[in-house]
Formats: sequence, structure tokens, C-alpha cells
Amino acid sequence: MKKEQLIAKLKPIIEPYVQDEEAFKNLSEDTDFVKDLQINSANLVDIILDIEDEFDIRLENEDMEQMLDVKSAMNIVTSKFKN
Repeated sequence: MKKEQLIAKLKPIIEPYVQDEEAFKNLSEDTDFVKDLQINSANLVDIILDIEDEFDIRLENEDMEQMLDVKSAMNIVTSKFKN
């Protein structure tokens, strides 16, 4: 899956939890979930669960701990497809 396609699939998953709409409009792989979008840690867990459902993958605790920005989320999802 191409980078643009992956970001397009992640956007609707992330959007309900975003506190900074302006930052969300400029979502890129460099966007940080907490610093840029102001998503709290409880909602980060919701995003991770939604990503698991959307992509039909299972994330380990270490994956979840690393998923702090869009780029990390993309890398983790992509790595699960390769396994």
C-alpha cells in the first residue's frame, strides 16, 4: 500500500479524536498524535483498536508504545502486512 493510500485510510480513524482541527487539516506522516493533534492517551488506545479493526491486524504492546505519530503508525501497519 502506498504512503498516500495509507494516510487516507488512517485519516477517518484519527479524526473523531482530534482536538486541533487546524493541525488535522495539514495531517502528514510527521504529525504527532499528542503534540500536534492534542489527542489524549485514552483516545490513542481507541485509535490503536480502530487501526487493528480497519487493517485486520493485531498490535503488540511494544507496537502500541511506539505509535505516537502518523509515521510510526504507518511503519507498524506496513510491517504487519509483511509478516
